[in-house]
Amino acid sequence: MTREPGGFYNSAMSVFALGLNHTTAPVDLRGRFAFAPEQLVPTLQAFRERLQRVSEVAIVSTCNRTELYVGADASVVNSTGLVLPAVDWLAGVGGVSSHTLREHAYVLEGGAAARHAFRVASGLDSMVLGEPQILGQLKQAVREAETAGTLGGALHQMFQRSFAVAKEVRSSTEIGAHSISMAAAAVRLASQLFEDLRENKVLFVGAGEMIELVATHFAARNPRAMAVANRTLERGEKLAGRFGAEALRLADLPARLAEFDIVISSTASSLPIIGLGAVERALKQRRHRPMFMVDLAVPRDIEPEVARLSDVYLYTVDDLSTLVQRGSAQRQAAVEQAEAIIETGVQSFVHWMGLRGSVPLIQALHSQADDWRATEIARARKMLARGEDIDAVLEALSRGLTQKLLHGTLAELHSADGEQRAQLAQTVSRLFLRQNAHPPVDDPR
Repeated sequence: MTREPGGFYNSAMSVFALGLNHTTAPVDLRGRFAFAPEQLVPTLQAFRERLQRVSEVAIVSTCNRTELYVGADASVVNSTGLVLPAVDWLAGVGGVSSHTLREHAYVLEGGAAARHAFRVASGLDSMVLGEPQILGQLKQAVREAETAGTLGGALHQMFQRSFAVAKEVRSSTEIGAHSISMAAAAVRLASQLFEDLRENKVLFVGAGEMIELVATHFAARNPRAMAVANRTLERGEKLAGRFGAEALRLADLPARLAEFDIVISSTASSLPIIGLGAVERALKQRRHRPMFMVDLAVPRDIEPEVARLSDVYLYTVDDLSTLVQRGSAQRQAAVEQAEAIIETGVQSFVHWMGLRGSVPLIQALHSQADDWRATEIARARKMLARGEDIDAVLEALSRGLTQKLLHGTLAELHSADGEQRAQLAQTVSRLFLRQNAHPPVDDPR
C-alpha cells in the first residue's frame, strides 16, 4: 500500500482517500470490491457506524476503481488513527486479508487526496485518458453519499470543485480529442478477427451505460443482427428498440449463445453469468467457428476459464488497456495543461480547508473582542451618567480596550523563557508592530 501525505493544513478537518484501481490491482481483485449502486447507501452507513470517528464518507465504485473518501478530524487522520481501521474494514468487505489489500491499495491524505479526486474527475487517472464517463460516476457517488447522510461539508466542497475543474479541463484542453474509448477498442479488436462486421451477429449482455455506448459503436458498422440480453426484459427491450435489435431474457442466453459471433457483456452481477460449459456447448453447435467475447464487467461476467478455449478470443477491461492508450504521446501537451488546471484547483481547495479550520478561532476572537467592547462601553456610559468630562471618558475607554487587548500577550511574554520568548517576540512584532502601521500617502483614508 502506497501512502502519500498531503501535509497541507493544520485544521479541524482532513480528508483521505483509500483505493485500488486498474494500475494497482488485477481485475479479479477489483471485482471483490465492486459495489452495485443499490449497495452504496447501506455500505456507507455501515462504514460510518463501524468507524465512529468518521464524520464524512463517500464511495466511488466503477469497473476500474473502488475508492473510499473519508473526512474526519485532522488529528485523528494524520495519526493514522482512521486509515488502518479503514483498510481492515474494506479488506473484510472484499473477503481478503488486510495484507493483500495493502499490497494493491493506495492512501492519499489532504492535498494529495484532493489532487487525486480532481485527476479522476478530469479523466487523467482513467484507463482511457480523458474518458468522460467517470465524471457521471463520481456525481452518482456524491448523490448516494447524500442519500446515506454521509456527505459533509469537506467532501461536498472537494467533489464540487473536482466537477468544476473537470469542466474546465474538458473545455480548455484537447485531453479527449484523440482518446479511444473501450467501446471503440472493442470494435477495433473485433474488426481484426472478422473481415467484415456486416456478416456477424452481435450479442450485448446487460443494458447499462457501457453496453449502450458499445452498441452505438457496433451499430455504426451495420452488423447482420444484434440482440440485447438483460435480466429485466423491459429495460432490454428499450435499449434494443434504439438499435433495431432483438431483446432476450437473460435466462434464454445459454440456448441462444451459439447464434452470435460477438458477445459483449457488462452487467452488475456479482457472479459470472456466462460459464465455461455454456460456451463449450455453443462452440460445438457452431462447429468451432470462432467467437469474439469482451467482458467489461467487474466482477467478471464471463468465467476466466473460457479464455483457454482455442476458438474463443476473450478480452477483459484490462486486456484493452494497451490499445486504448495508444497515441498518448500526442496528448502529452494537453495533459500538461490539464495538470496545471488541476493544481490551481487543488491549491484553492487547500486554502479553503485552511480557512475552514480557522473559523472557530476567528469566531472566538470576535466574541472576545465584543465582550471587551461591551464592558468598556458600559463603563463609559456610567462615567458619563456621573457627569464626568467627555475627554476623560474617551481616555478611559481607549485605555481600557488597549489594556485588555495587550494583557494576554504581555503575560505570555513575561512568562516565556529563552528560545520560546524569542519566537513569541517575533510573532508579537509581526502582529502588533507592522512596518506599515501608518497609512501610505495615497491611502484614500
